[in-house]
Amino acid sequence: MAIRIALGEDSLIVREGVHQLLAVDPAVEIVAAVGDLESLREACEHQRPDVVLTDIRMPPTGTDEGIRLAAELRDSHPSIGVVVLSQFSDPLYALALLERGSDGRAYLLKERVHNRAELMAAIRAVAEGGSLIDPKIVEALVAARGRAERSPLNELTAREREVLAEIAQGKSNTAIAESLFLTKRAVEKHINSIFLKLGLAYAEDVSKRVKAALMFLSDADGVEAANPVS
Repeated sequence: MAIRIALGEDSLIVREGVHQLLAVDPAVEIVAAVGDLESLREACEHQRPDVVLTDIRMPPTGTDEGIRLAAELRDSHPSIGVVVLSQFSDPLYALALLERGSDGRAYLLKERVHNRAELMAAIRAVAEGGSLIDPKIVEALVAARGRAERSPLNELTAREREVLAEIAQGKSNTAIAESLFLTKRAVEKHINSIFLKLGLAYAEDVSKRVKAALMFLSDADGVEAANPVS
């Protein structure tokens, strides 16, 4: 039986190109080809495809419609597989797609679309409840994990990370003490230790706090990218 596919892509040229690429395969039936999120939602409701093949960004907002639809379908139609096509190799997009599990989900860079074999591999994978992530995204995840593992923030204790998180919010030592139920002296000791471990002990006082906060925020992004949820 042919795999029933609903295609969502706001670019008419790309949409028609993918449609023609897949239409010649007898293992596929295109049941809808639309250009915005609401139309794709309706296609899922009325056509009940086996797989949704969607751009990551579509009207109305042009941000992350494909990711949001995939999340919605987890609840409304859990049997529908989703292949998200994107020109963005940022692993955070893939992690958002996999936030509630990898089964029936695939993330493929648009540069793969011209290769019908690769595209069909992703479609078949999600149709069967499996998953597929573009190799370039996997490389980016591995690189992010490596950066996180080498981060000097790994030397901080749990309490020091809490204090640093407060610093990153722009709080004073007094405000940090109140928030974490510490004495001001204890906060000062933690901050001195943080600066020492981050190699900021000899920087200008204001610069220390700014640099430490930037390191924390940068590392938070790296850790999030390096630790996909299952």
